[in-house]
Amino acid sequence: MTKFAEIARALRAAGIDGWLFYDFRMSDPLAYRILGIPADLVTTRRWFVLVPAEGEPRALVSAVEAHRLDSLGLAHSVYKSLAEMRDALRTTLAGRRRIAMQYSPECAIPYVARVDAGTIELVRAMGVEIVSSADLVQRFEAVLTAGQLQSHHRAAAKLRAVVDETFEEIARRVKHRIPASEPWIQDYVMWRINEHGLVTAEPPIVAVNAHSANPHYSISREANTPIARGDFVLLDLWAKEPGADAIYADFTWTGYVEERAPDEHARIFAIVAAARDAAVELVERRVACGEPVRGRDADRAAREVVERAGYGAQFVHRTGHSIGREVHGAGANLDSLETSDHRMLIDDTCFSVEPGIYLEGRFGVRSEIDMTIEAGSARVSGEPRQTEIVPILARYQA
Repeated sequence: MTKFAEIARALRAAGIDGWLFYDFRMSDPLAYRILGIPADLVTTRRWFVLVPAEGEPRALVSAVEAHRLDSLGLAHSVYKSLAEMRDALRTTLAGRRRIAMQYSPECAIPYVARVDAGTIELVRAMGVEIVSSADLVQRFEAVLTAGQLQSHHRAAAKLRAVVDETFEEIARRVKHRIPASEPWIQDYVMWRINEHGLVTAEPPIVAVNAHSANPHYSISREANTPIARGDFVLLDLWAKEPGADAIYADFTWTGYVEERAPDEHARIFAIVAAARDAAVELVERRVACGEPVRGRDADRAAREVVERAGYGAQFVHRTGHSIGREVHGAGANLDSLETSDHRMLIDDTCFSVEPGIYLEGRFGVRSEIDMTIEAGSARVSGEPRQTEIVPILARYQA
């Protein structure tokens, strides 16, 4: 079955008349991937592709770039003026009343909200109801092949090894009185990622003490913050195998540069780990029973643990995100806070589970694992998961 036939079948099942793709100057990378359009050609004018539930797909392109969508092999209309574009679009949409676009009401799911408000207004003015393509995007962008899932698991195993190697390097430096700092350890992580045959779009987070209370802390090379005995270290790293279709792994671990972690740090970690495991257990149980589980449901399972412990205000982000070719993918997120992600966690997808508690000016704890749903079963990537703050100097005899 061709991609267009698969989309048409999904549209019929959803009661939607068509899926209208639109792009201006690479404003919607999802459209390129879902339709299979080469993204390395010049794109300076607007184009549309309608994939209908019934009938043949059709494209609308500018005369300046009349051959931009030739790779799709579709019948197409060519416009020169704005008036011609509107007329051709009206003709293309004729007889169709309910159309999906990369639109999210009130921008609830920003990953899907790729079409500008003016274009939405233009299409609505033609008497068309626009619905969000969020569920369709997940099905045709976030669902992974068997090969992609295998690439994720291979990356996860290697990335877990990098975690141990990094904590061991911190132990070696501290025990032998070799200077260590956030930038130096970040460089070490990048070297180990490369040595394991992985790649990453951005360097990892290495956050010491109060810096760990910033969920997206960015290292200052000028400050060159040292790492020494008695320091708390948060390590957040992500990487994948080379190749456009390879899938990321993404983990966060914490360690304490001493023989054991302080009681308060250990207590906060225990809450975070319990929240993480509550989300994991909900997903595992519902998937095993064939029951639906939404991203927001898994978020609530984790968030309620943190709230009961009295730290709800210090859990400042969603519980997890979709993982794909980019570390933040286009599928369902575990989110009832930043958005209310109604999308189901579905088969052949990958996502993170990463609750956190952040005590501003002191320290923050996050524990991140990845999960996949495969063949009707949910599984955790990169086991064993973290069960305590790593006592770096006790565990690694460097």
